[in-house]
Amino acid sequence: MIVVTGGAGFIGSHVVDRLVESDDIIIIDNFSSGKPVFVNKEAQLVRADLTSDDIGMYFKGADEVWHIAANPDVRVGAENPDEIYRNNVLATYRVLEAMRKAEVSRIIFTSTSTVYGEAKVIPTPEDYSCHPISIYGASKLACEALIESYCHTFEMQAWIYRFANVIGKRSTHGVIYDFIMKLRRNPDELEILGNGEQNKSYIYISDCVDAMFAGLKANERVNIFNIGSEDQVKVRRIAEIVCEELGLTPVFRFTGGERGWKGDVPVMLLDIGRLKALGWRPKYSSEEAVRMAVRDLLNE
Repeated sequence: MIVVTGGAGFIGSHVVDRLVESDDIIIIDNFSSGKPVFVNKEAQLVRADLTSDDIGMYFKGADEVWHIAANPDVRVGAENPDEIYRNNVLATYRVLEAMRKAEVSRIIFTSTSTVYGEAKVIPTPEDYSCHPISIYGASKLACEALIESYCHTFEMQAWIYRFANVIGKRSTHGVIYDFIMKLRRNPDELEILGNGEQNKSYIYISDCVDAMFAGLKANERVNIFNIGSEDQVKVRRIAEIVCEELGLTPVFRFTGGERGWKGDVPVMLLDIGRLKALGWRPKYSSEEAVRMAVRDLLNE
């Protein structure tokens, strides 16, 4: 039996879809960002809040935990740091405590490229020093540290995945989602945060899930992997693709500056050599992933 926190969310629901093929699954989700329609009907659903409800009973007898629940919006940290702390750090601590008491030894955790901050080495490898510039990135790095300490203190084993921008079916936030919503409100003008030159890696959801399962071949006490594509795409180009797919020619209005928001990292590309050595590589480029994701969201 496997527990998946956040299994009704964007990434979590895709992971559950894969896991139910061979295991019994318990989803724990409070639906703060997840949706009932994303829930796989073959999984058992528990509607609970990791930060406040008694969750211990759901971990008894589990073989492993996929801890995916989090506040996924990086921008929230500058407006409400407490929300990021509670849904990321506190939630992770409570999951680890539930695992410890139930003697569950394996955890798979979804982290983020933002733990690196403004890396000077591009592509950025897993052993690069972490200096996050966002509350979100700091919270995920704190979670990583908690997990690693529990692994060494309580004989657990962890797989930690640092994601580039994951996009595709069921996404409910991010630049593509925002552009589509803005253009539906006003098809004549598109506001683009920053200068549009932000240049980052994007990975399609199926590539991301494949990578997570590939990483399980590693067998260290703590296994850390970057997951991303091998190229980048600029925000301006993403805007152009969204407009192409919508058949619109709006005026682009840039808010200015190199960052879209406080804590935004303008340039990001991850070194994925460690996962490629295990036989995985992404099927889609960043631009291919963006176009597929736009089509997904327009069809949903």
